[in-house]
Amino acid sequence: MEQVIPWGDLHALIEPVYPKAGRGHRPVGLERMLRIHFLQHGFNLSDPAVEEALYESASMRRFVGIDLGQEPVPDETTVCKFRHLLEAHDFGRVLFEQVHAHLEARGIKISTGTIVDATIIAAPSSTKNASGRRDPEMYQTRKGQQWYFGMKAHVGVDSKTKIIHAVVATAANVHDSAVLGDLLHGKETRVWGDQAYRGQRDVVREHAPRAKDFTNRCCKVKGVVDEAEKARNARSHTCTSAAA
Repeated sequence: MEQVIPWGDLHALIEPVYPKAGRGHRPVGLERMLRIHFLQHGFNLSDPAVEEALYESASMRRFVGIDLGQEPVPDETTVCKFRHLLEAHDFGRVLFEQVHAHLEARGIKISTGTIVDATIIAAPSSTKNASGRRDPEMYQTRKGQQWYFGMKAHVGVDSKTKIIHAVVATAANVHDSAVLGDLLHGKETRVWGDQAYRGQRDVVREHAPRAKDFTNRCCKVKGVVDEAEKARNARSHTCTSAAA
């Protein structure tokens, strides 16, 4: 992250709306909060989990710039407030785009292959809030024999560099294939994905006209396994797993 994130540019973007020091409690430094924010994304950490991780990991503290002999780790409430500040000013997409522009300027470019996938982001289904209702942007869905409530992150990953170039968030019950077109940049020559994306050749053709569809296909019909399709799916799975 030290090498691929333009800290100075991101700092300048957020600084105008970041709380200034006054008579009250002095705010935590902006770059420090930015680094904690990126740690959360890089290691999939919740607000309380990143606070705990910073106390436990010396390498994470060095990255953020915290010396426990001089100051404590920012608590989970501070981390939450910073994220809400970014959300209020719609900085999420801007940060994403700035990092990509920074990478491209240094020769790290998106290639012509995209791997698509989706993951469920589970959330508490509790209604103990001001309105007494569940979050309307979230929904329940079943994966295997397990039920989940929350949202789903759909991602498009470059097959060569493994850089995520597209992200779409939906309710958890939205099918993976529903946003396939939004995960393609249009210059692909190959598209990989699991069986959730099979039967979407028309979508691939519409959004990436030159791309070949390498998404997994059904290899078992009425109990009979098509060995050729099974082998093809295995090759595709190897590529998808490498991106993960």
